[in-house]
Amino acid sequence: MRTWRAILIAVCLAALFGILSPNARADEWDKKTVVTFDQPVEIPGRVLLAGTYVFSLENTQGGRDVVQIWDGDDMHLIATIIATPVSLSEQANDSVFTFEERRSDCPQALKTWVYPGDMTGLEFEYPNP
Repeated sequence: MRTWRAILIAVCLAALFGILSPNARADEWDKKTVVTFDQPVEIPGRVLLAGTYVFSLENTQGGRDVVQIWDGDDMHLIATIIATPVSLSEQANDSVFTFEERRSDCPQALKTWVYPGDMTGLEFEYPNP
């Protein structure tokens, strides 16, 4: 009887740790994406220099349209941007970043970000010049 109780407790503890421990799907929730730009890129409100950045969704109860941009080490928040969801005609297989056309003397402006497997992307809005 005592052995069964010990086994039951061990199984319950293992299940509890399995539920509470982080898993590979964590990136699917926040859509964490690491991207490297080889030239400056404009985002609403600022310009990112060439380099590596981490894009993710803010962990909020409200909407799923608040994008956070972190440095390449995922340690320092660079920008928080409210984006607009846009529907896609087909599912993205990889992360997709699209850019707005700009003058040749201006950095490319990030227009949309799509996470792999999604049918909805996030569009970044810019004020009219």
